[in-house]
Amino acid sequence: MCHIVWIPKYRKRVLTGEIARTLTHLIYEAVKVNGWWVEELKVMSDHVHMIIQIHSNESVANVVKRIKGGTSRMLRKQYPELEEFVYGDNFWASGYFAESVGTRTLKAVKQYIKENTESMPHSGE
Repeated sequence: MCHIVWIPKYRKRVLTGEIARTLTHLIYEAVKVNGWWVEELKVMSDHVHMIIQIHSNESVANVVKRIKGGTSRMLRKQYPELEEFVYGDNFWASGYFAESVGTRTLKAVKQYIKENTESMPHSGE
């Protein structure tokens, strides 16, 4: 299992309401198509947490690239108003956080994700 976190460009707090619901749907569709398993998913206003099980022959980097790339294209197409802050071709900021989650830590990470209601702190705060 892998815990992955990523943010929209400029950490804009746009992952709310219909956009958050659409993003959740898009992620689950990508997971289904690729035969992965989502253990936990939480879309916050300015970041996404996901615990995912991927195939052993796949890299986390490639999985994240596919999820971020596909959701970026679909969100920008479905919500053209997002273009006002997205310069270039990407909705998401470059990079992501990823950590391996073992059976001993899975429960703790899932609890953290479920209970997390705060936005990520911005640098300098």
